Amino acid sequence: MTEFAKRYGGSLYELAAEERLDEQILQELDTVVAGFQAEPGYLRLLSAPNLPKQERRALLDEAFAGAHPYTVNFLKVLCDEGALRELPGCARAYRDLYNAAHGILEVTAAAAVDLDAAARAKLTKALETRTGKTVRLTVKVEPGLLGGIRLDMGGVQLDGTVRHRLEALKSQLAAATL
Repeated sequence: MTEFAKRYGGSLYELAAEERLDEQILQELDTVVAGFQAEPGYLRLLSAPNLPKQERRALLDEAFAGAHPYTVNFLKVLCDEGALRELPGCARAYRDLYNAAHGILEVTAAAAVDLDAAARAKLTKALETRTGKTVRLTVKVEPGLLGGIRLDMGGVQLDGTVRHRLEALKSQLAAATL
C-alpha cells in the first residue's frame, strides 16, 4: 500500500468516523472497488487524459448517484489527482482503520483442503478467544501445503503446515554434521 493510499484512505476514514458513517462508506468503497475490477474499461475511461475533468466528474456522478456524497466526492478527488488506480489501496487503508476501531481482525487461513463449516467455526472461536477480537476468517485452498493450516493475521504468519515442517526438517538435516 502506498503512502498516497494510506493518507487519502485515512483521511476519508477520519471524516466518515466523525460523522458516524464509517460502516456505510466502507460498504460503498467495497462496491466501487469491485465494480472497477469487474469493468476495467470504465477505470481506463475515467483515467483517459483526453477526457475533460468535468466529463469525468459527470460520469462519476451518474455511475454512483445512489452513493453517499463523501464516497462520490472521494472518487472525484482521486480522479482529479489522476489516482483512481490507487482506490484499492485507499479502500484497504480505510478498512484497516475501521477494523482497528471496531476490534476486528482479518485472518486468512490457507489449507490443503477446504474447511467445512464446523472447522471454520471452531477455528474462528479459538482465534477470537486468543486475540479478544472479532475474527473475519477467509479460507484459501492450497493443495501444495499437503496438510495443516497456515494463518496470516494482519501481517503475522503462523505456519503449521506439513510442507513447512518438512522444509524445517530438511534445513535441520542439512545443517547437521555427521
